[in-house]
Amino acid sequence: MHVMIFGAGYSGKAIATALKIDAATVSGTTRSTDKFPSLAAAGMAPFIFDGSQLNDALIAAMADVTHLVQSVAPSKEGDPLLACLGDDLKKLLPNLKWLAYLSTVGVYGDHQGAWVDETTTCRPVSARSVERVAAEAAWTEAAEKADVPLAILRLSGIYGPGRNTFINFEKGTARRLVKKDQVFNRIRVEDIGAAAAFLARLNERGIFNVTDDEPCPPQDVVSYAAGVMGVEPPAEQDFDTADLTPMARSFYGENKRVSNAKMRDLGFDFAYPEYRQSLRQLWESGLWRG
Repeated sequence: MHVMIFGAGYSGKAIATALKIDAATVSGTTRSTDKFPSLAAAGMAPFIFDGSQLNDALIAAMADVTHLVQSVAPSKEGDPLLACLGDDLKKLLPNLKWLAYLSTVGVYGDHQGAWVDETTTCRPVSARSVERVAAEAAWTEAAEKADVPLAILRLSGIYGPGRNTFINFEKGTARRLVKKDQVFNRIRVEDIGAAAAFLARLNERGIFNVTDDEPCPPQDVVSYAAGVMGVEPPAEQDFDTADLTPMARSFYGENKRVSNAKMRDLGFDFAYPEYRQSLRQLWESGLWRG
């Protein structure tokens, strides 16, 4: 197995860690050679992909790739990797056996707090989620044409070592924003890695929500983290009057509860199914700083 992860950032590194047990080679791309050491530390052979063209070294490495993970975000022009690969995945990836596309639960849009699953119609609100829906469709078409199984992983809010509420407290940016009936799902980054490896081993195709068990109000997570740290939580702020960037405010325009039942029915066990156990483990292990 030769795994190549395009956009080997936070989630990509977790996937590399989970798959390197099975893979003879794990490769990853980044936009800057400055990040080569961090990819190498995660067990990946590093390559440059600037989002616009494939260099000779990368093309040569792709010749024996068997498992591809695409984590580079799309734009209004479409998916950057598909634009480089053209209409035939097998031309540059002749040995491709399975591929994964990392998407977001944002594609579901706003469902006013109702439960959604993989069969729910997508009605994205934000421009970035509209772009994700288009990228999902484009990858589905390309995979079908190449006769390669495609797993689309729809991820909820990602956190874990080095990226969590404790870090926000340390930086002084932790906030308890309150919007009536608003809930969010989240997912620990290690569970993303484990889910991708699980699906790859089964050669699964389809859409999969990779998310925790417990959608909840975001202010509850901040309050719980404060309790674990032994500090006072920040005062509650009303969402309507809070000073927020347009992007931060846009996240609150989508309200839904995302089900992970499909992954569980396949036999996948989330190591961090709810935020309380996960945050306490991060804090007590000392891993919260990364």
